[in-house]
Amino acid sequence: MTARKRSQPPPALQDVGGKKGAHALEENIETIKRWERAAVHHRSRLEQLSDAITRFAGRGPLLIVHAVWFSFWILANVNLIPGVVPFDPFPFQLLTMIVSLEAIFLSLFVLASQNRLTHQADKRAHLDLQIDLLAEREMTVVLRLLQDMARHLEIPLSVTPDQIRDLVKKTDIPTLTDRVEEFPESPAPSKKPRRVSA
Repeated sequence: MTARKRSQPPPALQDVGGKKGAHALEENIETIKRWERAAVHHRSRLEQLSDAITRFAGRGPLLIVHAVWFSFWILANVNLIPGVVPFDPFPFQLLTMIVSLEAIFLSLFVLASQNRLTHQADKRAHLDLQIDLLAEREMTVVLRLLQDMARHLEIPLSVTPDQIRDLVKKTDIPTLTDRVEEFPESPAPSKKPRRVSA
């Protein structure tokens, strides 16, 4: 083995942030794309219909269609359009019934689509939590290894032994979860003191 080969870093450390960094980024993007495609592909027929209706209902053309439809309906039924016999006189009970039914079904489709998106977001949150817990365990091991290396090489530390021991300890997840529950859901509004007029 030549001196040049001996001085080269291991392959895992070469091109960090370069070609291999770009490759890792592309790999992560492709993994996310596959996960998103699988989530979309596994939708039921009803979920696909709900998503399509929700997308269509949230666009501008539907607003224009409703404006034209309501204008024509009202003008025709107050006898302002020549040649059109009023078919739903004021107070437009048929129009009210149709619009109410449309609102009910549209709300149900939007709720179904939102439920699916919420379920997908919950799965992402669980995945994030699993990765965070795994990263915390890995960092604990790395800290222990660094502590062992510093002790072996007799390197002076810039942090106290108590700080290192505190970081190296395994995180108590149930206790941490209970402590998070202590946080208020929303900050209480601060009351400004009243000015007392002299």
